[in-house]
Amino acid sequence: MQKHHLTVAEETTISTNVPGRLDRLPWSSWHWLVVVSLGVTWLLDGLEVTLAGTLGAILKDRNALGLSDAQIGLSAASYLAGAVIGALVFGYATDRLGRKKLFTWTLLLYLAATAATAFSWNFLSYSLFRALTGAGIGGEYAAINSAVDELIPARIRGRVDLIINATFWLGAALGAVGSIFLLSGSVVDPAHGWRFAFGIGAVLGTGVLFLRRHVPESPRWLMIHAREKEAEQIVNQIEKTVVDRTHQELAKPEKELTLHVREKTPIREIWDYVRRRQPERSFLAISLMIAQAFFYNAVFFTYALILVDFYGVRAKDTGWYMLPLALGNFCGPLVLGKLFDSFGRKPMIVLTYGISGLLLIISGYLFGIGVLTAHTQAIAWTVIFFFASSAASSAYLTVSEIFPLEIRSLAIGFFYACGTLAGGVAAPALFGQLIGTNSRMNVFYGYLLAGSLMIGAALVESRIGVKAEGRSLEDISAPLSSQLHGS
Repeated sequence: MQKHHLTVAEETTISTNVPGRLDRLPWSSWHWLVVVSLGVTWLLDGLEVTLAGTLGAILKDRNALGLSDAQIGLSAASYLAGAVIGALVFGYATDRLGRKKLFTWTLLLYLAATAATAFSWNFLSYSLFRALTGAGIGGEYAAINSAVDELIPARIRGRVDLIINATFWLGAALGAVGSIFLLSGSVVDPAHGWRFAFGIGAVLGTGVLFLRRHVPESPRWLMIHAREKEAEQIVNQIEKTVVDRTHQELAKPEKELTLHVREKTPIREIWDYVRRRQPERSFLAISLMIAQAFFYNAVFFTYALILVDFYGVRAKDTGWYMLPLALGNFCGPLVLGKLFDSFGRKPMIVLTYGISGLLLIISGYLFGIGVLTAHTQAIAWTVIFFFASSAASSAYLTVSEIFPLEIRSLAIGFFYACGTLAGGVAAPALFGQLIGTNSRMNVFYGYLLAGSLMIGAALVESRIGVKAEGRSLEDISAPLSSQLHGS
């Protein structure tokens, strides 16, 4: 990598092979460190969502917080509203200040807020702390998705991204087991056990802080912000570590990048790119995000209420029904993930979105007419979310791949916020109201809407999806001020 010192204008121009050097690295234990340290974000989110879902019925107890069905739905919406704000604010900050700094700040916010949730005393305090927790998680999504994709080799980026996202369901399983244990009455009074449940996330997050100390700043981010010497040092160290651990010779980088470095990208340029230069990609991103957000949040934030109100399951036993669901969600990307790199992004996204939507409509109708039991409902949803998990993960993968380096985190944050606001905030509030009517068919209409959105997103992908498998991020979407040329 070299910097040219000619004219004032050219002093900001660099030639770099950093992307090619990172993409050609063999898989190593160093990559595992990145995956575990950063990928735990999804585990924490899964834990939070599951705890909120399985504890919902307990929180209706007067000895707990005495919440109504509508208030439980609104508190879930407040978590997601916080995630929207966090994604936007921290997404912009991540592109300005760096990946590493922000994935530390957002984790600290999550830790403080989830610990505070355990001390909630009424609906307003509970909703406020849930909103702050959501802000931390929303910021994590923006900072982590960009950091992971910028450090993982292109040839396996799809499967790694999907599997990392699947760890959401390890968190969901942990949350389900934790809720079963703490609400059983064998340790503490169930009316107070929910407070200890939120402590699980704080304990896990504290451990993650120490792991992340060993994850470097993204060299791709450094090179675009006139810090090419730091980028060079980090890549040299990564290469040395990988060679020492794999004992493999490194291939020559295939491409070099020429770009004009700058400290920030003007808002007007970001808007011009998203709105005018790439409107199809923007529409694709928002379609995938809204569909999966509504689909998932429609089910998981209100699952405990469905079990208790329609199937007569005891509130303290709802965690058992989350376990097979979490298993199906985790296994889906493990089995299907590699196909996103081999068979291709576009056909797999169409397939997983389409199947998920169709199956939810069918199972929702069976629920509406009273055919399903609590057990067959759990089986049906386990099958559905085997496919839906890969679909949802592919939405985040798509957004992180199809927008340029300078605005990658902001794009992730923006489209995550749009999807969460339109799909995630609306879904729990809507389903809370539908469940409150005690009508199965009213709830089915909600499932019909969720399934239709997924099928619609599949159709959008089939028309304007981007072929991204095996390609460098800079090849899929070149930095705003770059020019690719052969090495």
